Amino acid sequence: MNFLRTLGFLLVSSAVAQDAASSSAADAQAAAALKILSSMPTCGLQCLEAAVATSPCAATDLACQLASSCSNCTMQAQIELCVVKSCTIKEALTTKNASVTLCHQPVRDESEPVCLTALTVHASVLPHARRQDNTTSEYEYIIIGSGAGGGPLASRLAIAGFKVLLIKAGDDQGESNDYRVPAWQPNAQEAPAMAWDFYERDTKTTWRKTDGSLYVGQDPPAGAEYLGILYPRSGTLGGCGSHNAMVMVYPFESDWEYIQSITGDDSWAPNNMRGYFEKLERNEYLPSSIVGHGFSGWLRTTLTPLTLVLEDQKLLSLIQGAASAMGQGLLTTLHGTVAGLGHILLGDLNNPGAGRDQTQALWQVPLSVDPKDYSRSGPRGFIIETANAVNSDGSRKYHLDLQMHTLASKVVFDTGSPPKAIGVDYLQGQSLYAADPRNAGAQGTTGYVCASKEVIISAGAFNTPQLLKLSGIGPKSELDSFGIDVIADLPGVGTNLQDRYEIGVVGEAPTDFAVLKGCTFGRLRTSGIAVVVSKKSSTQAAGTDPDLLMLGVPGDFRGYRPGYAYDSIKEHNHWTWATLKAHSHNNADTVRLRSTNPRDTPSIIFNSFDTGNTANGGDVEDLQAAYEGVQLAREMFDKLIPLDGKFHEIWPGGSNVSTETEVKQCIKDEAWGHHASCSAPIGADDDPMAVLDSKFRVRGVNGLRVVDASAFPKIPGTFIALPTYMLSEKAADVIINGL
Repeated sequence: MNFLRTLGFLLVSSAVAQDAASSSAADAQAAAALKILSSMPTCGLQCLEAAVATSPCAATDLACQLASSCSNCTMQAQIELCVVKSCTIKEALTTKNASVTLCHQPVRDESEPVCLTALTVHASVLPHARRQDNTTSEYEYIIIGSGAGGGPLASRLAIAGFKVLLIKAGDDQGESNDYRVPAWQPNAQEAPAMAWDFYERDTKTTWRKTDGSLYVGQDPPAGAEYLGILYPRSGTLGGCGSHNAMVMVYPFESDWEYIQSITGDDSWAPNNMRGYFEKLERNEYLPSSIVGHGFSGWLRTTLTPLTLVLEDQKLLSLIQGAASAMGQGLLTTLHGTVAGLGHILLGDLNNPGAGRDQTQALWQVPLSVDPKDYSRSGPRGFIIETANAVNSDGSRKYHLDLQMHTLASKVVFDTGSPPKAIGVDYLQGQSLYAADPRNAGAQGTTGYVCASKEVIISAGAFNTPQLLKLSGIGPKSELDSFGIDVIADLPGVGTNLQDRYEIGVVGEAPTDFAVLKGCTFGRLRTSGIAVVVSKKSSTQAAGTDPDLLMLGVPGDFRGYRPGYAYDSIKEHNHWTWATLKAHSHNNADTVRLRSTNPRDTPSIIFNSFDTGNTANGGDVEDLQAAYEGVQLAREMFDKLIPLDGKFHEIWPGGSNVSTETEVKQCIKDEAWGHHASCSAPIGADDDPMAVLDSKFRVRGVNGLRVVDASAFPKIPGTFIALPTYMLSEKAADVIINGL
């Protein structure tokens, strides 16, 4: 357990702890941590480092020791920020099988890697989990990946009575503060215990210097190794559902209609797909009588409280500025009441109404946050709940086994015609994959597990095509070049990779946000995204969906690069309007093998704007739409009434990037994405580039499916998580019904 990170979490979450029902011991613990940090001088880091270095860590109440040696001074902002980045100070502070650490809080030991076999799962590696013994020598379903596709699917199949093994290359970080605290979502994307860092090729580059540190820019020092552009993914249980921004926006009906039209499968019709959303959602912000929502599912959804906006005049003025830019004007009731804000923020962004998809407006943001304790809700929770469910007599209820630290290296097939997937070869060990920041070149130990029914790959848009190709499924020319035996020649594997374009406009105020003073985002009870604006660009035809979603975020967010989590929130007087371009035309990105070593990352190439798909001027339309988003963001800043200070633009910089040509070049140079998908797409039977049929089955073989974001033929909606959860629920329905 990281001492500094834990102590920092207790400080910033103390307001949350006061709101939630908690034990007296927890209250005392939070109060003790608050007292310690509030009295820490600027030299506090040296004090903490010395204590960490000298403490034997054996059942020692280290926090209380520090109280006497680090006191009588006000904590400086420098110390507060360093607490957030404390993983770089000391990676671990635990004892072997420790049961007592900071202020007598029980934690599990994280100092040793956990090794599991395919035949026995020790649920004790999961915090608060019941130990389960497994005597199964053969599983019916093996699912590779525990994210938005694989996690819900594994749980549904187990609940349906099947014997399921869920394979995950990482471990479980569900009790870590980076996972639990919504506003620490950026930390979750860079935490070494959770992150898988991919680097794609584009104009923004990261280099590894000869001393091992990283350089970001166009002029690297001599000897630096080219890496690419940071593309954060998650290697922990729950996949990217454990590090995303928790934004749950329902996709457009046209997304489902497209799959329905190309496959001729009416089960993809929007009305039917809505049922899967209702099945998975546990809505916490609407009356249970509201149609189109679910109230008993596994994913809790809530909203950022409007009362939070009323506490901060800066937030209020930013919403007013956005409303004015959207032509809504300033309501007389806005300044005093939640009801007044409700008139500006139109309500339910995920409503099932016929006009929802075409509405251009300001909205509150549905978030996957549990309102009981304001913690993250996601597939990890569903997995844990299913794996540890028991009957009334205490016996195991569902057969879902979890095998951590297991990197799938190859899907194994029999010699039938067509070949049938019968099992999975794997490597076992901690941090085996090259994208893991902790990877030190370990080889792992080999193993094999068999499946009597199916193998299901849910490894994500980068790793699914990589594993398919390593297993002999992909473009014959590429497989031949690596000496891989071809099981099925599917040229579409690793092509059609898609993402959205995102670009931010950052404003700076002369003073801090009131709600952020004295905290490191923990008390917000939200991921930080306060409001969104849906807008249709001039490139969209009449009757089509709005293609821009503007996100309002407190912080200085300019895209993903090493250290961004710290840099974006180190000061509390910035606001970012980020433009997200939906339904982009680019589908020319690729995932190709770098080698036959399953521990290697693949080569990921994003061909953006005019370097990608230029057919029918699609690249020009995408650039124009993004440009209009930047201009709208500037207008929203310009039209705000400065109730607590004016914002001036610091990025990309109004004076340096002002003309349309300059703005568009900036977008081409700086746009980023974080919703990779579509690299093993569903398609029509007569489409040679289709990898899957409408029931997720891999073409040319039996017993193998793909269920994750790579299965989409076109990137759906504006945020990828919720559509993928729905896709997972649909896949479970298909498989359980024997289709």
